[in-house]
Amino acid sequence: MITNITSSKNQLIKNIIVLQTKSRERRKQDLIVIEGKKEISLAIAAGVEIKQVLFCPTIISYETVNSMFASYKNDISYFELSNEVFSKISYRETTGGIVVVAKTPTKNLQDLIIKGNSVFIILEAVEKPGNLGAVARIADGAGSAGIIICDSRTDIYNPNSIRASLGCVFTTNIVVAKTDDLLVWLKQNEIKYYAAELNASEKYHNLNLRGRIAVAFGTEATGLSKKMIDNADQRIKIPMLGQIDSLNVSASVAIIIYDAMRQRNFLG
Repeated sequence: MITNITSSKNQLIKNIIVLQTKSRERRKQDLIVIEGKKEISLAIAAGVEIKQVLFCPTIISYETVNSMFASYKNDISYFELSNEVFSKISYRETTGGIVVVAKTPTKNLQDLIIKGNSVFIILEAVEKPGNLGAVARIADGAGSAGIIICDSRTDIYNPNSIRASLGCVFTTNIVVAKTDDLLVWLKQNEIKYYAAELNASEKYHNLNLRGRIAVAFGTEATGLSKKMIDNADQRIKIPMLGQIDSLNVSASVAIIIYDAMRQRNFLG
């Protein structure tokens, strides 16, 4: 059954706008909003629980929408929106005419799969959802075993994170952990921990980054906390040859993590 919505004052539409803009409401309702065919398809493949599907028939047909969920087992509510109403909940013209409301995926440290050559990315105090999304895209491309966020200052499923990652927040294992819990987990699992920081003496490209490792990255403004630096097995840096002393966090992640994967011949 399909419900037609022609008014932007509809309660569902109003709630979606709230979910898109307020992290507090996403936490309270345990719901997220996913926009775009690619992003939604990746979420479905990752087992994200879809609750409601909203689509604009002048952009995407019901047959196409239905085929996206052909193998989906849970009950879904479908809503057909007018162009005007759909424009209220769509951020991009490239969204493909479909938006869904889904249950927030939840994972913790114990959900991460550890292998002999696993490479983990640690992000401390990440603030910008665009940076988190970009790192998730890098993690997916490089085959990282997961991202661990400490002292999180943005939520994983902020719509900007989802957009910036092209849906890779669903293809990559991302967990939030307290710093103390993370440090215990690293030691228990014999994961060598590198802290990327400006004052390190060792350059990343001189090191053997094979084996089971994790690399931590801080914010551009303050870098890593003293606790994260002091507990590292080794401190490393990226050579900076110009006038500035740091890169955007996603650029730093890409440089070091891809080198770690290069040393593995890109075999995870």
